[in-house]
Amino acid sequence: MITQQFKKHLERQMAEVKAAGLYKPERVLGGPQGTRVRLADGREVINLCSNNYLGLAQHPEVREAAKRALEEWGYGLASVRFICGTQSIHKQLEERISRFLGAEDTILFSSCWDANGAVFEALLGPEDAVFSDELNHASIIDGIRLCKAQRFRYRNNDPADLEAKLREAKDARFRLIVSDGVFSMDGYILNLPAVCELAERYEALVMVDDSHATGVLGRAGRGVEEHYGLSGKIDILTGTLGKALGGSSGGYAAGRKEIVEWLRQRGRPYLFSNTVAPPVAAGALKAVELAENGLALREHLAKLAGLFRRELERLGFDLLPGEHPIVPIMLGDAALSARYAEKLLELGVYVVSFGYPVVPKGKARIRTQMTAAHTEEDIHKALEAFAAAKRELG
Repeated sequence: MITQQFKKHLERQMAEVKAAGLYKPERVLGGPQGTRVRLADGREVINLCSNNYLGLAQHPEVREAAKRALEEWGYGLASVRFICGTQSIHKQLEERISRFLGAEDTILFSSCWDANGAVFEALLGPEDAVFSDELNHASIIDGIRLCKAQRFRYRNNDPADLEAKLREAKDARFRLIVSDGVFSMDGYILNLPAVCELAERYEALVMVDDSHATGVLGRAGRGVEEHYGLSGKIDILTGTLGKALGGSSGGYAAGRKEIVEWLRQRGRPYLFSNTVAPPVAAGALKAVELAENGLALREHLAKLAGLFRRELERLGFDLLPGEHPIVPIMLGDAALSARYAEKLLELGVYVVSFGYPVVPKGKARIRTQMTAAHTEEDIHKALEAFAAAKRELG
């Protein structure tokens, strides 16, 4: 039973969060995801904060594939994979993702969070060591906490610091280097060539969460490996179906067949979570096909991101450098960042303020993302709103 003391403790903490401008309200949409979204109050605004990079979340072919699967395969399976939760459509999707990524095998999870939560505990013991980039996603951090391996945190995208940490663990049985392919709050792309060179020198496995790169980077959208013209260097590649690949739910781990086979036997989120719903699997199958053949979408997306960056810099905004469609606008103060997000919504642009604990204290920002479904007209209208907000808020 909750006590008055505990309730007051939570109320005090919540008041502190709100006073610091760190409270995260949920904005309710009154319609589907898209380049423009309808709010619950009926307003239509330009959406610049979705992970729907290729615009496939409402693509008619993806929706039609999901509808057909609902009739053919049903709504859900009410089971985990190894009991009665595996249909041939799930095997088709795993095989299709493997072909798309050039991996030996793939295993589906209910989310990429679960994929990252499965890997470390299943593969590493106290005799081993894991090396994690300081800006890695929270799911990687929490996944590492589940295992008993020695833990080393190295500075973001810093090969020299990574090498120093690898030297510290010279007596470890196995070593695993793990990093985001694209760091989601900053838009920075992993220096994969440097990581792979160190992995070869120190006989380490390489794991990459490519959630923000798959479908976006590389001529065929295969992610950070293709972006650098590398192939077969990553041992474990995790990713999501919830961003460029249809924007729904579900995740995966792809890579060496021996690793994937072991995850089927010892990956706890796989063993104890319901399988991906059949309509989601069917929609993802179509989304992977569209992503693989989506060079024109990626070129248009890159063009829009370049335009947006150039014009924001001309307006005097402080941006983190990069080439990814994640464009963070640095405001520093969390309360100011929150006011910017509210003002921009008033002006017809949907963005979200990010403050602590999502990003470090003093580095609050508005993270903008565009999609291949946006038009140049959308971007110019958004820029007008940013200019107006800057005139009013400074």
